[in-house]
Amino acid sequence: MLLQDMTWPEVRRLDVGEMVVILPTGSFEQHGPHLPFTVDTDLVSAVAQGVERNLPTQILLLPTLSVGMSTHHNAFPGTLDIPQDTYMRMIRDLAASISRMHARKLFILNGHGGNDVPIRAAMREIKSEHPDLRTVFASYWQIASDPIKKIRTSEMGGLGHACELETSLMLHLHPNRVRMDLAKRDGPPYQDPLRKADMQLPRPIYFVNEFHEISQSGVVGHPDLATPEKGQQFLTAIIQSVTNFVQQFLTWEKELKSHVDVDEHR
Repeated sequence: MLLQDMTWPEVRRLDVGEMVVILPTGSFEQHGPHLPFTVDTDLVSAVAQGVERNLPTQILLLPTLSVGMSTHHNAFPGTLDIPQDTYMRMIRDLAASISRMHARKLFILNGHGGNDVPIRAAMREIKSEHPDLRTVFASYWQIASDPIKKIRTSEMGGLGHACELETSLMLHLHPNRVRMDLAKRDGPPYQDPLRKADMQLPRPIYFVNEFHEISQSGVVGHPDLATPEKGQQFLTAIIQSVTNFVQQFLTWEKELKSHVDVDEHR
């Protein structure tokens, strides 16, 4: 169900406590010379809408939060940034609104890497402020890591920002907004795994860069390998992976209760 299409009496009649409320989070930031500012918001919205279509009676889908924490992109004109402290406060305030609907399960489905740290920090406060609201968080490329790995054709370093993945998805969803003639490879030149950049390469150390320090064009990865056919494959696989998770999330408390009931009757 789409919250944006409903009225307040309809929401009041819903048993929101038996549903998963999905809050998609995107950004409005530069994506190189070949993609528009809305890429993260466009893509996470498409994923969330696909999941809602698969589970329409079990999901309450909220509008996408379309501006994110993009401080690291501020050197590129046009980027809109919500600083980290403000973004954390916004996530906490939205959780309060969701809790007032008597929701018990909130899934923050993320489409922008910069949102990761502030959302995780906000979740610690949400847990204390709304103990009955089970909140989980994941970026769509993390949930769908295995199928993405099978579809990609770039080596490590090819998936990062305005890359093979994001450009392929945009070619499939919004081809008229992609300038493939301007899609060029860029990103940090490092080969060692401690500094090499790829969304599928976990690094054992954490550090912070401004984006212009690692990319002159604003691209990290290999957008030249993008195709609309890959985009369709990526999107189908991502939607299915996220759907599978939501179906599991729906059962979490039920599984816990069943274990408790068994223990009580032993």
